[in-house]
Amino acid sequence: MGAVVGTLTMQTKQRRRPSRDKIDDELEMTMVCHRPEGLEQLEAQTNFTKRELQILYRGFKNECPSGVVNEETFKHIYAQFFPHGDASTYAHYLFNAFDTTNNGSIKFEEFVMGLSTLLRGTMREKLEWTFHLYDINNDGYINREEMTEIVRAIYDMMGKYTYPALKGDVPKQHVDAFFQKMDKNKAGVVTLEEFIVACQEDEMMMRSMQLFENVM
Repeated sequence: MGAVVGTLTMQTKQRRRPSRDKIDDELEMTMVCHRPEGLEQLEAQTNFTKRELQILYRGFKNECPSGVVNEETFKHIYAQFFPHGDASTYAHYLFNAFDTTNNGSIKFEEFVMGLSTLLRGTMREKLEWTFHLYDINNDGYINREEMTEIVRAIYDMMGKYTYPALKGDVPKQHVDAFFQKMDKNKAGVVTLEEFIVACQEDEMMMRSMQLFENVM
């Protein structure tokens, strides 16, 4: 899933380390000052094993020693993966999607719940999460302005080296095409069900959503 997800989860893809490192990991989990409320509970609520959660938490603590990440730190981490573009706006929206309590910081529990959905959730769960990302004002609908903001932020983040001939109206054209397929009743907004049905029925649209998903 790239970016912050890649930074904080790359250890999960490594082979099992020697037993000494395993002991150190587990010892750290018992000593940190801001540990999750319970790995067993998180294991039941996510699609990760207890061992994976321990490794994820170690990575999270390495990047965020306080045990929580604020928006500025989140943006700084994310920007490192898109040096040719401006990732700040997209990182802002992505931060808000992870910050489910809307308190201006992301705890490990919030991060790992979202990560579980993005990496191992069902297609519907992933689409629901993506809908929430696009629904900037959290009113249960996506309007053209919200989708345009997200799409433009993605293009800005990818930078001129990815889209060397990108014209200013391309994000709008992209959104117009989406709305033509999603907004079946021409209400000017897209509901969750309209969003999910349109993505599931249109292979090209699903590919577009998966492309955007890769920058999360």
